[in-house]
Amino acid sequence: MDFSTAIKTCFGKYVTFSGRAERPEFWYWVLFSIIGSIVTSIIDAVLFGAGGLGLLNPLFALATFLPSLAVSVRRLHDLDKSGWWYLLVFIPIVGWIILIVWYASAGTNGDNRFGPKPSAAMGFSPSSIPPTSGDLDA
Repeated sequence: MDFSTAIKTCFGKYVTFSGRAERPEFWYWVLFSIIGSIVTSIIDAVLFGAGGLGLLNPLFALATFLPSLAVSVRRLHDLDKSGWWYLLVFIPIVGWIILIVWYASAGTNGDNRFGPKPSAAMGFSPSSIPPTSGDLDA
């Protein structure tokens, strides 16, 4: 999954808390959120001054809050963990570290209780990728 596909998927599943999200989808969304926040903060500072009341960054944060929550829960589902584990975010430092480690971990291979592996559901598998010339045995 590439950057633009991940962003489209997260906005397409705006409040979908069921299913699974693999690492690229989650981390590209995090990257998009960080870049968007920085850009909107800079625009707010230019338009309203450094100490002024900015409007774009709060609107961006509001628009991305639910998709961020949903992709976080789906990422936990990929690890075969309940979305309720997201509440660890309220435990400063320790909870955040645990979540970051989990988010960086590989998901469950194959199906789990939250559904099929997302890449397998989209038709991607090692056998569906055509071999390159270096992979062919002569």
